[in-house]
Amino acid sequence: MTTRISDIVTLRARHPEAVAQAAARRTRRPLIGDSGRLMIVAADHPARGALAVGDRTLAMANRVDLLERLCLALSRPGVDGVLATADILEDLLLLGALEGKVVMGSMNRGGIAGASFEMDDRFTGHRPQDIARLRFDAGKLLLRIDYEDPGSLATLESTARAIDAMAERELPTFVEPFLSRRVDGKVVNDLSAEAVTTSVAIASGLGGTSAYTWLKLPVTDDPDAMAQVCETSTLPTVLLGGDIKGTAADQEAAYEKWRKALRLPTVQGLVAGRSLLYPADGDVTAAVDTAVSLLQR
Repeated sequence: MTTRISDIVTLRARHPEAVAQAAARRTRRPLIGDSGRLMIVAADHPARGALAVGDRTLAMANRVDLLERLCLALSRPGVDGVLATADILEDLLLLGALEGKVVMGSMNRGGIAGASFEMDDRFTGHRPQDIARLRFDAGKLLLRIDYEDPGSLATLESTARAIDAMAERELPTFVEPFLSRRVDGKVVNDLSAEAVTTSVAIASGLGGTSAYTWLKLPVTDDPDAMAQVCETSTLPTVLLGGDIKGTAADQEAAYEKWRKALRLPTVQGLVAGRSLLYPADGDVTAAVDTAVSLLQR
């Protein structure tokens, strides 16, 4: 598919109703397909001001380039869908790239990367009613908890209410929990086994029901500890890909970590973005196909 930004701009300027029309006619599919696994490409980073990939500070800033990479990734066999904010999902809708795909709306992008208020992950993206109205399939939210920041209590409460509102509409919510802290002014997520285990326990108990709650978890610093982490909850889980800094060898090492964790019984799939859309060697097709192959049991 060739992405022409001029077509999207003209359509948005003259026919904004085209977004709702495209959403209404989009062909949907079950969350879990015939493979029994879930492979989602993530692209909700720009709305939080997180545009860097490795040492490329503005890698995700070029929207045409990002859309072309997303369309390529979504065209590959075994890719089930995409996670993004409204602007990107609507571009993809207008391009016809979301037919028969799982579409996940990103719900809270208020914690702008590097800001003094970064830990205040307010719900500035898709609301539950938006996801339902647009006939999208799920929502995702970021839950960062800082034991030294009293504001984390408000984040916990708003997260619980979002889970409730999604469950009322029978829509899955993918919760991405971290225990986080500031180190020299920068927010750092603790990926130790103890911290990730604790975050899982906290996230699993949020809301009036967990029937529609999924977890989106990072692989721990010690990959062998993921088995212990995943014993903390019976909620279905997908792995978080994250940004892989370094060379192609670093990417291969990440693949091996994912491969091992994907064998765990509660792990149902993978949600990866920058590592697949902007791989070290530039080959998006190969990166996506490799990730898909890891899901084979």
